[in-house]
Amino acid sequence: MGASAKYTVPSSLRDLLKEPIGSLVSETQLLEMITDGSIIVSVGDHVTYTLLIHNIKPRLAIIDHRSKRKQNTIEIDEMLLAYGDTIEKVINPPGIITHELWFLIERIYKEFDNESLVCIEVKGEEDLAALPAILLAPENVTIIYGLPDRGVVVVPSTEEYKQKVKEILAKM
Repeated sequence: MGASAKYTVPSSLRDLLKEPIGSLVSETQLLEMITDGSIIVSVGDHVTYTLLIHNIKPRLAIIDHRSKRKQNTIEIDEMLLAYGDTIEKVINPPGIITHELWFLIERIYKEFDNESLVCIEVKGEEDLAALPAILLAPENVTIIYGLPDRGVVVVPSTEEYKQKVKEILAKM
């Protein structure tokens, strides 16, 4: 299974991608923001692990078994590997969003009605998965992704944030 690029990050865009698309919050603020019944999508191992240890179950978790480009601890990996009713695997090299990852996120969103918990395990890097996760998200979904050493970003699926993502993707 080859990985063909849908979007590639040019070096000129790297600084822009370090800026939060939504609200940059602390772990404490994040936990206060999540209400019962929230439909959560988490992008990143540390974010997903943080939610799970607080018994918050994302409907979709996108992970790559790495945090800050280093292999996760055994404790984190064991919890992440045990997560999800369905595990999907996809190849997505660093610095790109593949067609395969894009269409997998899109398909999973279309199947959100069935309430199952899905984990996408990315071989490569999942950092850019937040972009299609935000753009393709149905209403009433909140996407949460990490910004290393800064906190977590909370993005409700509104037209305002989808437009921000479209502007970023247009530069890729």
